[in-house]
Amino acid sequence: MKHVVDMSWTDKVAFEADMDGHKIVVDADKESGGSDLGYRPKRLMLSALAGCTGIDVIMILKKMKVEPEAFNVIVEADVTDEHPKHYTKMKVVYQFKGKDLPAEKLEKAVKLSEEKYCGVTAVYKKAMEMETEIRIIE
Repeated sequence: MKHVVDMSWTDKVAFEADMDGHKIVVDADKESGGSDLGYRPKRLMLSALAGCTGIDVIMILKKMKVEPEAFNVIVEADVTDEHPKHYTKMKVVYQFKGKDLPAEKLEKAVKLSEEKYCGVTAVYKKAMEMETEIRIIE
């Protein structure tokens, strides 16, 4: 199997990607010569991780018959000061909200995503330090 993304240059340093019929615009901020028309490419790496593991966790929890009131995946990343600027560490915070949520099932769902299902996590673990936190809000 192969995944393909076609990025088309649209303006100054902005590009538009077509992914399976969905459009994503990436651009730089105005200080860097862009028009601030879209996402910053490096930060999309954080979104890719949050989306990948978030989908896994919710799918696993649904199979376990656990449905939180709310669920957020927050990804924090440390970036180098020198070029090429890149991430050296990421912290993934899984934030669940709900009454009487079974902590052991939440932990199991997160562990399964991080160790078995999320391909983004698998790649990032090879490139940098990864940290996990689970927060439960009643």
